[in-house]
Amino acid sequence: MLLDPLLIIELALLGLGSGFLAGLLGIGGGMLMVPFITFILSKQGVAADLSVKMAIATSMATIMFTSISSVRAHHRRGAVRWDLVKGLAPGIVLGGAVASLGVFALLKGSYLAIFFGLFVGFSATQMFLDKKPAPTRQMPGAGGQLAAGGVIGFLSGLVGAGGGFISVPFMTWCNVAIHNAVATSAALGFPIAVANVVGYALAGQSVADLPPASLGYIWLPALGVIAACSVLTAPLGAKAAHQLPVKKLKRVFACTLYLLASYMLWKGLSS
Repeated sequence: MLLDPLLIIELALLGLGSGFLAGLLGIGGGMLMVPFITFILSKQGVAADLSVKMAIATSMATIMFTSISSVRAHHRRGAVRWDLVKGLAPGIVLGGAVASLGVFALLKGSYLAIFFGLFVGFSATQMFLDKKPAPTRQMPGAGGQLAAGGVIGFLSGLVGAGGGFISVPFMTWCNVAIHNAVATSAALGFPIAVANVVGYALAGQSVADLPPASLGYIWLPALGVIAACSVLTAPLGAKAAHQLPVKKLKRVFACTLYLLASYMLWKGLSS
């Protein structure tokens, strides 16, 4: 399973695609990776319940690398709001730790798959509608940002995403310019990923029937291939975000997300 050339190609293509989207839309790529990694693990004979959990954990682990590559490209353009990163990151770390160390291990994989499907469907709808915020709305103060970060970190830990599907709409709702929101979300992906990955690794230590070369719930071979490929395309996506009609691309991507959400709902309900 570790050296299958076809498997390596599948993971490489997934890494290239998710890396580009991470840079383009400010997402960690988890919304794209989780359904595909779930499908790949299922084909390798991993139980449905476990494959969902490992897909979520492995997806989150790749975001550590993707976010670094993406945020460097955004930072060079001066687009990252580091003041917002400072305000949101502490809550993100706390929320992620609670999700990955506690709730994630207790929930069945089928429940997580259903929650993932519903969450992605909701996120796709928000992306497709692209509602504009009230012109007078602003980012909350320190306490509000701490609370918002906690929600972002917690939900990200349950679905294996870098938080962009929550943080970007939240920041644009508070009248942060879209390019700044995308860039700042990319920067927030790193603390989200670190907090959750530590929890996934610890919580999965005693789990039976893990595939070879697993660190807790994290499937290391997939992590290595996807991360190596995603860091190549994340800067290209960040560059494209400043040149392409992102609004139109979001709607196209939202339609793709509906299909992926449907697959995860089917996976959760059928298991």
